[in-house]
Amino acid sequence: MNVSTTAPTPPAGTDTYRPGSTITDWRPEDEAFWRSTGRKVANRNLWVSVPALMLAFVVWQVWSVTVVQLNDVGFSYSASQAFWLTAIPGLTGGTFRILYTFIGPIFGERKFTAVSTLILIGPLLWLGFALQDITTPYWEMALIAAVAGIGGANFASSMANVGFFFPKKEKGNANGINGGLGNLGVSVVQLVAPLVVTAAVLGAPAGGPLTSKKNGDDVWLQNGAFLWVPLLVIVALMAWFLMNDLKVAAAPFSQQKIIFKRKHNWMMTWLYVGTFGSFIGFASALPNLIKTTFTPIDPAYSATTYAWIGPFIGALMRWAGGWLADRMGGARVTMLSFVGMAVSLVVVINALPTGGDDGNFWIFYAGFLFAFFFSGLGNGSTFRQIPVIFRDQHMKGPLRAESQSEAQALKQSEMESGAVIGFSSAIAAYGFFFIPAMFANFSITSSLWCFIVFYASCLVVCWWFYARKSAEAPS
Repeated sequence: MNVSTTAPTPPAGTDTYRPGSTITDWRPEDEAFWRSTGRKVANRNLWVSVPALMLAFVVWQVWSVTVVQLNDVGFSYSASQAFWLTAIPGLTGGTFRILYTFIGPIFGERKFTAVSTLILIGPLLWLGFALQDITTPYWEMALIAAVAGIGGANFASSMANVGFFFPKKEKGNANGINGGLGNLGVSVVQLVAPLVVTAAVLGAPAGGPLTSKKNGDDVWLQNGAFLWVPLLVIVALMAWFLMNDLKVAAAPFSQQKIIFKRKHNWMMTWLYVGTFGSFIGFASALPNLIKTTFTPIDPAYSATTYAWIGPFIGALMRWAGGWLADRMGGARVTMLSFVGMAVSLVVVINALPTGGDDGNFWIFYAGFLFAFFFSGLGNGSTFRQIPVIFRDQHMKGPLRAESQSEAQALKQSEMESGAVIGFSSAIAAYGFFFIPAMFANFSITSSLWCFIVFYASCLVVCWWFYARKSAEAPS
């Protein structure tokens, strides 16, 4: 491909790449364009996307930390009901991710980011008011959990959008930053929410406290929901006025649905279920898992004290995974992540209480921290693999004949990789639902062994299609 050596001049009458505009001329693979214009615009969109995605994860995960405190203030839910309240947001989040994958490019990602951020205020307000009344019925709590799950859907459109802005050599790092720092929302809510519920930090407008049965202290559970409302308003305005819509990213569903005929859409979705599905499922289940497994033995093992660190590590490692994949290849890093997760869960299994043995909390906890570490690496590397695979397939592989020109082939590969990123993230998000549901309905040990067997299948898929010497799509 010929590369321009001079900075391009946008055609007369087109956009000027200003904030809030729709960009019709976008060529990140053109080195001169990227240096003169592209990098600055891409980074501006990236750094507005990050806080929007982080807050979306806050809303998605707010139940994981709320549920462990409900019975302490007077709600009467069984362990199974508590697990279901943490699982339900994963079901709606995954389902709406499928929708958001295809709506974003139709609607315009700048506008869609702003609107999809703003509507998250609704479930937080509803939750905040419901938490002030211990007679709130379980069905209403379950419905609120379902609506809060919409926050998880923003990831699909956000990640697909960021990928369009950056050249091939920087996609892994850009997706790692957006996804990794966005995933930090899980840790942020699990760290901050338990702190703000201990005092009337939001004042009288947020409502009065409930009384803890454990120690008689006042507790303002609603603060964990209301705190994020003004931040959502601010970030939605930032998205509307500072981001851009990319004309090249616009595509009707009739064009995007081609991904369902692409084998590598399904293979990469399988791998991403293993990495992100584990990350988000463990993040959702761990607070309640600590409480039900170790807190009855020793109250010092507080779920809200320790649970946030695992997702924090996983989020940072997503960034590292994307960066590392750009340098040593995504498939190699992905394989490393599955081996690491499998070994980590074996450690967790051996630390669980059995019979008269109380188990070892610290080994259990360390095992989960390493599981988050390796899942984060895999999250970053798989999203680097997807654009590389589809670009190579369209530019010089078996799909090249479908496009009349090199420019059309490149555009088609970008559109398909964006759709695959969104779709794979949607299916993987069901890990948020299935992992807590498995812990609620089966033994912890049997559930963890199922995950290990699944990781083995992912390892085989990654090696066969992407990592071995004669792989079909090396990435």
